[in-house]
Amino acid sequence: MTREPPPEVLFVCVHNAGRSQMAAALLHHHAGGDIVVRSAGSTPADEINPAAVEALAELGIDISEEFPKPLTDETVRGADVVITMGCGDTCPIFPSKRYLDWDIPDPAGLPLEEVRPIRDEIDRRVRELADELLAGTRRSDTR
Repeated sequence: MTREPPPEVLFVCVHNAGRSQMAAALLHHHAGGDIVVRSAGSTPADEINPAAVEALAELGIDISEEFPKPLTDETVRGADVVITMGCGDTCPIFPSKRYLDWDIPDPAGLPLEEVRPIRDEIDRRVRELADELLAGTRRSDTR
């Protein structure tokens, strides 16, 4: 039996320092390697938001070695699903890609106690996405 390649998801926000980094780490964590996950920013920051790092560390997820990455046409082309979080019109649109826009507040400059609810909302959405993308694949593998 030939196994299909894993779905690829790209999370995009402006600075790739908060929302998209948290989403990518959470999806990678929940999917257990069954989804290829990337993140990028239309205008990458110099470093990851420390509050985002701390918020994920509370869940046992370490993104302290991550860094903001630029959004390129290649990263979009490689994705099956592109999830934007406030990148506006700067995200390139390619046919045959699935696009979702998640309206999630930007955690930039917010203290940890205000980043936690953002993290939790991203986590909720990421879990739903993982369940949807992996529906059937894990069930069929357990035969």
